[in-house]
Amino acid sequence: MLVRSPQGNVLWDCITLIDDATVSAVRELGGIRAIAISHPHYYSCMVEWSHAFDAPVYLHEADQQWVMRSDRNIEFWSGDTKPLWDGMTLIRCGGHFEGGTVLHAARAGALLAGDILQVAQDRDWVSFMYSYPNYIPLSATKVGRIVAAVEPYEFDRIYGAWWDRNVRSGAKEAVRRSAERYKRAISM
Repeated sequence: MLVRSPQGNVLWDCITLIDDATVSAVRELGGIRAIAISHPHYYSCMVEWSHAFDAPVYLHEADQQWVMRSDRNIEFWSGDTKPLWDGMTLIRCGGHFEGGTVLHAARAGALLAGDILQVAQDRDWVSFMYSYPNYIPLSATKVGRIVAAVEPYEFDRIYGAWWDRNVRSGAKEAVRRSAERYKRAISM
């Protein structure tokens, strides 16, 4: 996803394909000031994207071990948040990776969540997993940490990892409600 803002665009969870047509289209939309990635499953082509736009890649230091190709443009950040610009903030939530990150875009009232907060099929709920391919759930403690990390931020929408898998309104309440339902289910 390309998050557009007056002070510079952020490429979120970049895709693996990069070609001249895509680079040209992104340049027409204002280019990329920085790249931010939710977790290592999206690291694959980040260096190529970074070089195409001479943009830094922001990754949480807790996931540094998963970077298979180091580069001068990769910048590791620490702590629980990294303020960017125009009301955008990277928030470390953890989840299925310790450095699992979401991007809060205050001006849009949105949270870009990758699959840290996985938008459910009905788009009114989210869920949480340690391993999606193996259907291994996260612990109640880790789910609580994710909810606590995003609680201070205002957002009405969540943009998930898959196209058209978004919570279109009431997203903050959906996170709270979903966490409670999830914790009840894993305690049965």
